[in-house]
Amino acid sequence: MELIDWAGVEAGGLTLSIARTADALDALQRLRFRVFTEDLGAHFPQARDGRDVDRFDPWCVHFMVRDTASQRVVGTYRMLTPEAALRAGSYYSESEFDLTPLNALRPQLVEVGRSCIDAGFRHGTAIMLLWSGLAQVMAQGGYRYMLGCASVSLRDGGVTASEVWRRAQALMAAHPELPQIRPLHPYPLARLDSTLPTRVPPLIKGYLKLGATICGAPAWDPDFHTADFPILLDLEWLDARYRRHFGLA
Repeated sequence: MELIDWAGVEAGGLTLSIARTADALDALQRLRFRVFTEDLGAHFPQARDGRDVDRFDPWCVHFMVRDTASQRVVGTYRMLTPEAALRAGSYYSESEFDLTPLNALRPQLVEVGRSCIDAGFRHGTAIMLLWSGLAQVMAQGGYRYMLGCASVSLRDGGVTASEVWRRAQALMAAHPELPQIRPLHPYPLARLDSTLPTRVPPLIKGYLKLGATICGAPAWDPDFHTADFPILLDLEWLDARYRRHFGLA
């Protein structure tokens, strides 16, 4: 795990820090297993004793949200820096996408993933704390770009994924100058033809409000039974109010 000199922050009865011990990482892996199994019906080929474990965990910076009163772990995100990605041999996203169009960005490109929050704490404070931590550590390290995958459950038959794909097509058409990446295992776009009314998932909606864009068609993740949309954020796109909120102004 990469050592980052960042003290953390507290807000709304929650504390955000970086997991620096094996016990803390164990707690985050158990939270991920529980949330992803319950919310997405995920199957974890590498799961161990009720923990979501993969080969990238040792290379990542793991953000951890605790309930200040009980000290219970209620949220997490992980970050893979470009330097750590070189040591790991790749970004996690390269198992799902061809990242060649992003080659010029790699020296300043961090990858984020495994975002999850306990169901009782999805009122906004936890995710804003996590994003604040990500933004501050990126700024501290001189990283400009953030890449992630936003997973959309397919348990509704692709209704939500269809709405996200419509948004994605509009975003990509509006910004043809931005790089687009190709999924290695594409989700069949012909299936994303639902016109039923639905809402964009809160995580994706939040990314878009920050100024991020969807930068390609979705990949198919059969283990999580999701359509994974690639998300790209340039810190220079952040709205002034978010820059102030995240301590970047």
